[in-house]
Amino acid sequence: MRFGVLGPLAVTTDAGEPVVVPGTKVRVLLADLLVHRNHVVSADRLIDDLWGDEPPANPAGALQVRVSQLRKALNDAEPGARDLIESRAPGYLLRTDAVDADRFDRLAASGELAALTEALGLWRGEPFADMADEEFARAEATRLAEQRLAVHERLAEARLARGEHDLVAADLAGLVARHPLREGLRALQLRALYGAGRQAEALDSYAELRDRLAGELGLDPGPELAALHRRILGHDATLAPAPKPAAALVRNALPARLDELVGRAGALTELRALLPRQRLITLVGPGGVGKTRLATEAVRALGPDDVAFVELAPVPAGQDIAERVLAALGVRESAGTDLTPEDRLFASVRSRAVTIVLDNCEHVVAAAATLAGRLLRDAPEVRLLATSREPLSIAGELVWDVPPLSLAADERDVDAVRRSAAARLFAARAAAQQRTFRLDEHTAPAVAQLCRRLDGLPLALELAATRVRALGLRGVVERLDDRFALLATQQRDVPERQRTLTAVITWSWDLLDGEERAVLARLSVFAGGCTPEAAEEVGEADLDLLARLVDRSLVVLDETGISPRYRLLESVAAFAAARLPDADKVRDRHAAYYTALAERADPLLRGPEQPHWLAVLDAESANLAAALAHGRDPRLAAALSWYWFLRGRLTEARRAFGLAGAQGAFGLGFALLLGAPAVPDEVRSALDGASELERWFVANAVFGRNDLALTAELLPDEPADRWVAAATLITRATLAHATGDLDALERHGTRCAALFAELGDRWGRLQATDWVGGLAEMRGDHKRAAALHREGLRWAEELALWPEVASKLSWLSWLAVQTREYAAARELGERAFALATAQGNPTAIVFAELGLGIGARREGRLDVAEDHLGRLAGQGRAEAQPALYLPMVLVELGYAAETRGDPAAAAALHREALAAASAMGSPRDGIAALEGLAAVLPDPVEAARVLGDAAARRVRFEAPAAPAERDEIDRVTARLVAALGADRFASLHRGVGGDDHAALVHPGPGERERGRDLP
Repeated sequence: MRFGVLGPLAVTTDAGEPVVVPGTKVRVLLADLLVHRNHVVSADRLIDDLWGDEPPANPAGALQVRVSQLRKALNDAEPGARDLIESRAPGYLLRTDAVDADRFDRLAASGELAALTEALGLWRGEPFADMADEEFARAEATRLAEQRLAVHERLAEARLARGEHDLVAADLAGLVARHPLREGLRALQLRALYGAGRQAEALDSYAELRDRLAGELGLDPGPELAALHRRILGHDATLAPAPKPAAALVRNALPARLDELVGRAGALTELRALLPRQRLITLVGPGGVGKTRLATEAVRALGPDDVAFVELAPVPAGQDIAERVLAALGVRESAGTDLTPEDRLFASVRSRAVTIVLDNCEHVVAAAATLAGRLLRDAPEVRLLATSREPLSIAGELVWDVPPLSLAADERDVDAVRRSAAARLFAARAAAQQRTFRLDEHTAPAVAQLCRRLDGLPLALELAATRVRALGLRGVVERLDDRFALLATQQRDVPERQRTLTAVITWSWDLLDGEERAVLARLSVFAGGCTPEAAEEVGEADLDLLARLVDRSLVVLDETGISPRYRLLESVAAFAAARLPDADKVRDRHAAYYTALAERADPLLRGPEQPHWLAVLDAESANLAAALAHGRDPRLAAALSWYWFLRGRLTEARRAFGLAGAQGAFGLGFALLLGAPAVPDEVRSALDGASELERWFVANAVFGRNDLALTAELLPDEPADRWVAAATLITRATLAHATGDLDALERHGTRCAALFAELGDRWGRLQATDWVGGLAEMRGDHKRAAALHREGLRWAEELALWPEVASKLSWLSWLAVQTREYAAARELGERAFALATAQGNPTAIVFAELGLGIGARREGRLDVAEDHLGRLAGQGRAEAQPALYLPMVLVELGYAAETRGDPAAAAALHREALAAASAMGSPRDGIAALEGLAAVLPDPVEAARVLGDAAARRVRFEAPAAPAERDEIDRVTARLVAALGADRFASLHRGVGGDDHAALVHPGPGERERGRDLP
């Protein structure tokens, strides 16, 4: 097991597989143990670090639960890993030597250049990045960050000694920006800039530091930095690299650097390491990705006398390029020679060590390949670095794909946006156009969106940046749909083929033959890429032709998903779509293909192949949406219904049925799930001729509208389909849970669990754990219930079934409330509530809010409790049928009113709860209302009898009190014993024979209204 703290907390197995550590508190516990690895951390210290000033009711027990969860997570991923966490008085110890921070320390101590580079390669962000607010991690994070800077400084020193001034300047730019007052870094940057011939930039950097020190600290730069500044002003020759002896042949200079190369430090390092070992490297990638710029920076450290830069873009297609290379090498034709240009070239370089950059080979690729092949054979000291939109495809070639700049993984995370190379490039170029532009919390989301829409292509980003001054950032983003008109520049020193995005893509388009253009245009109908099979059927593209388009950098092959996919950059797709003559015909084929795919997947989503087909439809979700928007086919909407349900995309499903113009049973089901009223006659009418599956789906949705009778009526009686039979048992178990019928709950829950296990349907097994776990909770076995729901949570997370994840989190939150683990309940409930809200699932929101509200009330946080519970009470009272959760909500509001000193209002709420339970035919739900009423009745004799009735009902209906409920019963019991005496109380408590207390259900005038007015 390996642990990573040099960035967000990460755990992997020895085989490199990621390990999921569930829950915020468990992750904090792991971080705490890692900070103190191989040392015992006391239980008191861990409890304080995890819960601070709000410890749970049983802190030692709660800590033990978190330790158990952590051990289980590690052991599930790698058997035996639970033993890494040892119980050692007075607390716990994590024993490991596999922490990236320890490896970093060892490499940093060696001092060797390779070791220092490797040490920095271990970092993934700021140390303990997701634990930045935890006090226990602060000192270790600070130490590691300081060590990292020290390694950067030592590495820069070593590279400066080797003359790598350009590379060091590029590497230090970001570090100096993040640590502007660190004089050691600044001194290294000044030396690097000066040594790279950028004296003005070095002086500007010094001036910027001097102004910052004066303005922020009232200080001057230190004497060493001031002395370095004077040496730069005096053109001290010892600061610059020693000049290389001039070579006899090469006089061609590289294009001048006009601005900083952003986001390519890693690529530069890799290429500079490859250049001495590989004789031909071809940088390939789409137009505008920055191949030329990367190539020139990669060879710049070699010096102008070792490099010949050959610009091939002006060379007409089909023309010999040897003359162009000779001119770049500075070789003149001697009078009277009859040698061909190619022969003269080989004669001049046969024994010379020179690197030749062949830039923009794509339109002369055959000539470039022929020349490069001969150079490799006949000039052993020559090295070649080519840039092209397709490989040269000759022996000895290393093809190096230049990727677009990295994008932010989370566009809402300002720091993630700032770290992304694409955003940094755009921000740098936008600031050059508009001096006040800043990448901050206000601009970051729009910048991230723009970078994603432009696929991280440097040229497109730079063109967009030129428009910020005139249009503003938001104006640029809003005009991206018309990108070809937007992305143009009047910059006079830019080649014509790079002045507009249209020109960049046209350059590649013109190099294609007619068949290639037709296929590329047809591929533009896909959204989010396509599989080879889809490309062949919809785009009429064979694999050879697709391979040619990939070679030309117009199609991207993505092999990171469950199957290979071909994808067009968004700008290429927009360009090609405008040149698709038979667009409707191709889109018809596209819609037909994805309708057939959805219909094939639908039955397979209910069985053992569920995970695979979920992944398939996830990958194709954009294509499926595009097919539905074009074809508006009710068949496609119906085929996707179960997929949308599993993924919790209820609103999308409802909208899709509206788009298709036909609701059907599934459309009705989604409307009900989203809160539409269940009108019995309309529901029955809609199900005329419906399948067993459709009847079950609608019946299950009707349950969410609290109409238990209609739910039972609509369920198929004896379904022929085994899956529908198992699903029907789930709903019957749900009904049994709602009415407190424990025998039926056990019978249906156990049977549906067995059926779904036989069918291999993991969603069904998840549902079964709800009701098997619910049965355990109702019988007071909270430990078993929690174990079942934790197992279900793991399954749900593995399948990314987010509605089920929210449900399981809510169950666990509810159980934590019942067992007095209020901090854990709050954490779990908040996660469930956020997930349910994000999905817009009303039922899931109610379940999550129940745990949050009841937990807050029992913790004594009355304002929070009344906010949640008041909202639920209002919603539950407004339902056509009394909401199933209404009695328990009213009981908790009654306890809150009692705590606030208003017993009359509390009594009204408890009586309303008792009436609601009676109306629903759920006597179990009335028990807590009787106990709450006993707490506020003014007559202790009547209160004792009511409490006795509640106790008798708990026995009769097998409803043992949970620990938290026991606290309320004990409190009321203590008050009544004090008022009546133990013997009198016991006599009254035992003397109740199960009276239904009808009078209590019907309060006096005004009491119910008073209860309704409460939050």
